[in-house]
Amino acid sequence: MVSSEYERRIAARFATFDQDGNGYIDRSDFGAAAKALLAEFGTAARSDKGQALYAGAEAFWQGMAGIADRDGDQRISRDEFVNGAVKRLRDNPDRFAEIARPFLHAALDIADPDGDGRATVADTVRVLRALGAPDEVARGAADVLDADADGKVGEAEIVPAFARYFTIAE
Repeated sequence: MVSSEYERRIAARFATFDQDGNGYIDRSDFGAAAKALLAEFGTAARSDKGQALYAGAEAFWQGMAGIADRDGDQRISRDEFVNGAVKRLRDNPDRFAEIARPFLHAALDIADPDGDGRATVADTVRVLRALGAPDEVARGAADVLDADADGKVGEAEIVPAFARYFTIAE
């Protein structure tokens, strides 16, 4: 794939983070994602799980800003996102997974009704829809995440898949 096609595909991922559609990714987008998940699962923001999710969202924002906010204005433009992803993440998708891990772990904890560290496929669909994925995409992604077809999705499946999605191979 040519570099411009690679960059176009990475840029398409930008909308996943730009929760309010204002053309920038900023701290409030991460907070909005956390708030949407809490609402979907009826979890109080002041609960331990709610606080862990907000802390994970903040850590994710800080990591993303450190990678992509080149001008230091506390928001990431589409160009900064593309350049950050292309220049910093393509060669090290594990780095991206690690900055996302606290948020993904907390989101999984909220979606895990029985506390076994894994969410059902149905609850994984709910998470993805709450984060803005269309229903059909959310269902397809949740099914793919359940690689062993046991009806559950765990952190070991989610984190690497997340990194692969946002660090598309050239």
